[in-house]
Amino acid sequence: MNANDIRAMIQPAQVHRDVYISDAVYQLEMRHLFTNAWIFVGHDSQTPNKGDYITTQVGDQPVIMVRHTDGEVKVLYNRCPHKGTKIAIDRAGNTGKFFRCPYHAWSFKTDGCLLAIPLKKGYEGTGLSDSQNGKGMQAVGAVHNYRGFVFARLAEDGIGFDEFFGGSLSSIDNMVDRAPEGRVEISGPPLRYMHKCNWKMLVENQTDTCHPMVAHESSAGTAVKIYEQMGNPEPRPPAMQIIAPFMSPYEFFEDMGIRTWPNGHGHTGVNMSIHSKYDAIPGYFEAMVEAYGEKRAKAILDENRHNTVYFPNIMIKAPLTQLRNFIPLGADRTLVESYVYRLVGAPEQLTAMSAMYNRMINAPTSIVGHDDLEMYERAQEGLHAEGMQWVDIRRLHTGPEDFETEAVENGTTERQMRNQFHAWAKFMTMSMEGAPGVAAE
Repeated sequence: MNANDIRAMIQPAQVHRDVYISDAVYQLEMRHLFTNAWIFVGHDSQTPNKGDYITTQVGDQPVIMVRHTDGEVKVLYNRCPHKGTKIAIDRAGNTGKFFRCPYHAWSFKTDGCLLAIPLKKGYEGTGLSDSQNGKGMQAVGAVHNYRGFVFARLAEDGIGFDEFFGGSLSSIDNMVDRAPEGRVEISGPPLRYMHKCNWKMLVENQTDTCHPMVAHESSAGTAVKIYEQMGNPEPRPPAMQIIAPFMSPYEFFEDMGIRTWPNGHGHTGVNMSIHSKYDAIPGYFEAMVEAYGEKRAKAILDENRHNTVYFPNIMIKAPLTQLRNFIPLGADRTLVESYVYRLVGAPEQLTAMSAMYNRMINAPTSIVGHDDLEMYERAQEGLHAEGMQWVDIRRLHTGPEDFETEAVENGTTERQMRNQFHAWAKFMTMSMEGAPGVAAE
């Protein structure tokens, strides 16, 4: 499969089913897309002290994010350069001043550099010191810490961080700026939830505004009916503030608006969102005014973006300080991690509200998330049906589109899905044949 084969799968208003169900396409995603793009690794508050580390993966590559002795965060391949043994298997821990391989006790500084080898004289004159293995644990191609959020690019050379994300970073800015002290911290481990579907289905669904009032009628719709039968008592409990907006009509989502940026990024909720009408948290606005001044505080809090997709595989929800990481494990397997962050300097009631939303909407026990899961798994199975090879993404597609410029459109457009697939083809093929110095597949 070459670059032309990949591009042929993406048409202006439809994509071939193989982008979701083909194992060969999945393997190419791991080799090319998740190597060329900037991928979320973690938050630096997960490794606050020197020697603190977490283990995760970038695409299918196991990595360690660790706080080095100089205070900087490093991202290393989780592999001993000797025999390939994974250095760390715990999800998180503190390694002290060095990593030690459990197989032959080779040890490495927390920036990956080789520290010591038992019976090192056995390697004298062998050329180990001049080899790649003799240098130590391999660092990924590039790392960037943006306001605490750590991203990595596996490729040694490629698109820069600022060029890749551009104006989309304004959503992370808004999320962090909501903290009176201008920083967020991780609030416990994520909720983890396995999905038997392709990872791109989950990413697309984050900006699909034509499904909530349909797919969630059995959950959110039932809750709304019960509350109405109770007489809609006031004040509304937080659970109802969270779940009721899912049943907003199509017109609400049309007016909400969608913004797209180059390289596959975009967000729903340009004008308002399902988070706009939550009750105020006592003392929060006052803390923001003290930190920013009234005008700036109001501008930050009036921005209620719904879901921001950072291509290829994360979504953040700034008003609730959440991040969801869609980790591909196969063409039909995706592990979803849903994180909650604490706004430093803000009332703890905000963290409690975010944690409640996470449990109600994103958890394995969610009454809403299972609606989406059912649709994903039905689609994953249905795409194997013969007779139709293409998946439609033409809603509000009226002609040629320029995905290299920022655009704001009707909130029910599928432009963001088309934007993602434009970026998918771009980053899938840039290191295939035809690129300078790259041999044919």
